[in-house]
Amino acid sequence: MQYSEEQVRRAKSTDLVSFLQSQGEKLVKSGKEYRWMAHDSLTVRGNCWFRHSRGTGGGPIDFVMEFYGLTFPEAMKKLTGEEGEERRVAKDAPKQGIPAPSPDFRLPRRNRDEKKILEYLTKTRGIQEDLVKVFIGNGDIYEDEKHHNIVFVGKDRSGIPRYAHIRGTEEEKFRGDVAGSLKEYSFCYRGNSDQLYVFEAPIDLLSFIQLFPKDWEQRSYLSLGGTSDRALTAFLSDSPNITSVFLCLDNDKAGEEACEKIAGKEVPCERIIRLKPVLKDWNEIICHQEEMRGRNPVADTVVLKAPEKEEIVPMIYYQDVEATCVEWLWFPYIPFGKLTIIQGNPGEGKTYFAMKLTAACTNRKYLPNMEAIEPFNVIYQTAEDGKGDTIKPRLIECEADLSRVMVIDDTEIPLTLMDDRIERAIRQNKVRLLIIDPVQAFIGADVDMNRANEVRPVFRKLGNVAEQTGCAIVLIGHLNKACGTQSTYRGLGSIDIMAAVRSLLFIGKVKKDPTTRVLIHEKSSLAPPGETLAFKLGDEEGFRWIGGYDINADDLLNGKEGKPTETKLERGTRLMEEMLKEGKEIPLKDIQEKAAAMNISSRTMRDVRNRMGERLVYGKGTGRENTVRLKAD
Repeated sequence: MQYSEEQVRRAKSTDLVSFLQSQGEKLVKSGKEYRWMAHDSLTVRGNCWFRHSRGTGGGPIDFVMEFYGLTFPEAMKKLTGEEGEERRVAKDAPKQGIPAPSPDFRLPRRNRDEKKILEYLTKTRGIQEDLVKVFIGNGDIYEDEKHHNIVFVGKDRSGIPRYAHIRGTEEEKFRGDVAGSLKEYSFCYRGNSDQLYVFEAPIDLLSFIQLFPKDWEQRSYLSLGGTSDRALTAFLSDSPNITSVFLCLDNDKAGEEACEKIAGKEVPCERIIRLKPVLKDWNEIICHQEEMRGRNPVADTVVLKAPEKEEIVPMIYYQDVEATCVEWLWFPYIPFGKLTIIQGNPGEGKTYFAMKLTAACTNRKYLPNMEAIEPFNVIYQTAEDGKGDTIKPRLIECEADLSRVMVIDDTEIPLTLMDDRIERAIRQNKVRLLIIDPVQAFIGADVDMNRANEVRPVFRKLGNVAEQTGCAIVLIGHLNKACGTQSTYRGLGSIDIMAAVRSLLFIGKVKKDPTTRVLIHEKSSLAPPGETLAFKLGDEEGFRWIGGYDINADDLLNGKEGKPTETKLERGTRLMEEMLKEGKEIPLKDIQEKAAAMNISSRTMRDVRNRMGERLVYGKGTGRENTVRLKAD
């Protein structure tokens, strides 16, 4: 069945007040709106409706489909009194109007509340209630009236429901698609970025968002409803902006085979990356969050397809390309074998942060949430600060192992990013981290940073060096003075520099408190961006991490205020003081168990004890277990 644009326009302009009155429904005037007595939280005005209890609303077509349980063709007929035309099926027939969903497709009637599915999703599956309510508010999830199952709705780009998957909430694990559902329009969320994350099931989609919540609304997410790629093919055909597809299918044989099959097809995107969950699926990680605390939820990051290099004529068939895993120096901020850039205004903590990173890599002075790594050699190449009077004292202050930190001697011949000495130095000294501070000083006298055609080959070569050696290359860059522009355009030089790196970090001062510096993960091409972190620098206590911070890069760079979020270090300190008050002596394992229940890691509690220092007295309990108490005043 086919409907013309004119028919759809007239249906959408239907006055809902007149329509409901013609159906014998009781309405009560409330200001400029009318309240529908059958649903006391729902108001209508003109051709619009709004359900206040759920924060949902829309126009006449979805109103009739949702509240009268009608299919799209039935809703159109009820609103306009007209039938559609039979759809033309000839291959050369031009597309006209808007095709209707299958005539058999009918959404289950919606229950008056979502208590049953909220209980199941939040308590049984561990999904955060606020996240579930976002999807309920969008009309993508609801509870059916008859069986109180979860209904996951799939819509096309114009918002017309064309698919529904039902999941039981009782002990018996009932699930299946509603009759007439089109698999091409599976459950999804459409963002506006160039990244799409793909899952087998809607619950795994929600679980992944919960695991990586930063700026999730900007990205797109798709449930395949299994392992078929039909929904992915349809989604990409409707979304030409998508350049990177992340396959987040289950960590089992079926998931692996599906990823290989998708990667072997002509998928219209530049990059396909496999993110493999550390357990079977993403919801299992949520359900085992106690055991998973402190562990990276991503077991492997495998690049299945990468952009072709423009200047290389010899062709490589992807069937001959060996899939590789992305290794991480600091997940998800700094990958090995790739370029990372840290931008900020002069004097705002970029160099100091780079030295803390050096200490983490050479002497196990780890950054927040950084997994343990064996110490390795680092090249710290700088052009602005003196090696003896500035760099070395700061490295000592950061407790770096100076026997592992080196610099390329360019006294006679200045070093540039195109210099072959960079790759030779990395290989000869088994270097795994190269820091270039600042990048502008090493670009080369003959290269105009504002010309894309001159910048592109420089960073292509540097990226190849990182990839071929497995070395993480971190570039420190200054910002220009163009206040008010987007953060990605504040870096000096061509925007191609930003495009060349796989990870982009910003560091800046908080206007209200200049001793507080904020690190923001602005771009992440290989994984979801990491949380925004804050550290102190410039007061009497010196450098220290203080936890999360709520601000984006544009606001930070334009001098706007953000606010700190509660840090686990502060929570851990309060926990210690509360448990040890009144002279109590407590076994350390009891404190750690209490901290774990509050989602505070053992590493954070070690930091708490180190910060409390001499205030704590350690001993042995009756069972020879380690104990701690507060030192008497």
